[in-house]
Amino acid sequence: MIQFFYENLPESVNTEYTKWLEDLILSEGKKLGEINYIFCDDEYLLKINQEYLQHDYYTDIITFDYVKGKTISAEIFVSLQRISDNASTLSKNYEEELRRVLAHGILHLCGYKDKTEDEEEEMRNKEDFYLAKYKN
Repeated sequence: MIQFFYENLPESVNTEYTKWLEDLILSEGKKLGEINYIFCDDEYLLKINQEYLQHDYYTDIITFDYVKGKTISAEIFVSLQRISDNASTLSKNYEEELRRVLAHGILHLCGYKDKTEDEEEEMRNKEDFYLAKYKN
């Protein structure tokens, strides 16, 4: 089950993404467990980054991985403020950037990394692949 929650923000994300994200998980040969997306602002996510990861910088997403075998479960914190800023900086559509970040979190849970240039390229290719499959 995929659920959406909000911290320090009004509800604003379209829950139509659920089916698309479920299809992504199944396409990767995984099973859906319990995924909670928690949408928040920059300050909320910065505190999580500092407290749990000892990182003192803003980020758009932090994923807490509870995967067991092929069953994908997690808490995924997403800063909508950071996504908006990134979309503007990259001259991208906000909704597309949001979908990219939502997919990015799931892809990490499926085993994709982005620490090296090769891993980052593979992650971007997977994100692009699944973004192309999204139907409004």
